[in-house]
Amino acid sequence: MAKNLELTTEELIVQDPAEEQLERIRQRAHELYMARGQEDGHDLEDWLQAEAVVRAASAGN
Repeated sequence: MAKNLELTTEELIVQDPAEEQLERIRQRAHELYMARGQEDGHDLEDWLQAEAVVRAASAGN
C-alpha cells in the first residue's frame, strides 16, 4: 500500500522558533520603516530596535 505523502496545511506552517522570531523582527522593522514614511537610511537602526522589542517580548513569556 502506498503511503500518502501529502502534507496538511498545519504541517507546512510549522516553523523553527528561531525562524519565527526572525520573522517577527523583520515585520516589526518594516513597521518602523513604514511609520517613518518609507525613509531610507535607517535599516540597521530599525532592525536593532525591532530586535530589542521582539526579544524582550519573548523573554517575558
